[in-house]
Amino acid sequence: MARVVKFFKTGGPEVLQIIEEPVAAPAAGELQISVRAIGVNRAEVMFRNGQYLEAPQLPARLGYEAAGTITAVGEGVSDFKVGDVVSTVPAFSQNQYGVYGDLVNVPASATVKHPASLSWVEAASVWMQYMTAYGALVEFADTQPGEFVLIPAASSSVGVAAIEIANMIGAIPIALTRFSGKRDALLKAGAKHVIATEEEDLVQQVNKITDNKGARVVFDPVSGPTLAKLAEATAPSGIIFQYGALSSEAAPFPLFTVLGKHLTIRGYTLFEISTNPERFARATQFILKGLTEGKLKPTVAKTFPFEQIVEAHRYMESNQQIGKIVITL
Repeated sequence: MARVVKFFKTGGPEVLQIIEEPVAAPAAGELQISVRAIGVNRAEVMFRNGQYLEAPQLPARLGYEAAGTITAVGEGVSDFKVGDVVSTVPAFSQNQYGVYGDLVNVPASATVKHPASLSWVEAASVWMQYMTAYGALVEFADTQPGEFVLIPAASSSVGVAAIEIANMIGAIPIALTRFSGKRDALLKAGAKHVIATEEEDLVQQVNKITDNKGARVVFDPVSGPTLAKLAEATAPSGIIFQYGALSSEAAPFPLFTVLGKHLTIRGYTLFEISTNPERFARATQFILKGLTEGKLKPTVAKTFPFEQIVEAHRYMESNQQIGKIVITL
């Protein structure tokens, strides 16, 4: 028997329930993991709300990121053994697998042996954030040293990861946050510049920082009305990666700015990297190198015990955090 988190209807954090149920032996191609820490992600909040890329098949499990020890190995798996210390990569549907539990089965193809130097909490804070940022900034944008990268919602775990990766490749991260209360923390996280968008003129500040050139790469999980301002702040022939929809407001398409500057606005998700074996291998190598060299170090905002999963989701929705929210077991 294992404790797992399920929800029987979509809605707020209160719909999450901890129940006990049997866990089958891992099937072919699967691993069974005794979980020590779980990373909480915005994608799981949206899945719980029924506002994600896929609708939950109720009753539903959820969860993409866990770190723990392998307790059993399914048929056909040769790269892992019982006792290996691993963490999971978001490379599966939450309708097929969910790692909010103390004993879970996951695909071996979505599992990585993480550096032994990482704590359980840190290991549960790696793959969603770093692989998402890597895919846009490195794999697709091929961001070069000295180029400006504009990072809205910079205090999120993916935002902080984007700051670190920009620094790792020699780019110049410009962090966006609504209010200046997070400015010092973002500068400490490695942002070269911080713009408080509710207190400062976004376009004016970007032009000032970039000497009126704009940022070639924009990495945006918000969308909404701010998309027009982001387009204005983007360099000619630049690219805007739209990887989320945190704003509930409509996003009018900035047609004339896009035409006049020859901009690319590109929909993007982590799964373009995590479900493509060649891209997955490049991303994993890049991230493990960064972790080993200390250039990438997960920022943990707050931890909650497993029994407080509802409170953890409430904290995520409060938008107070800088970095990752983690569940411990």
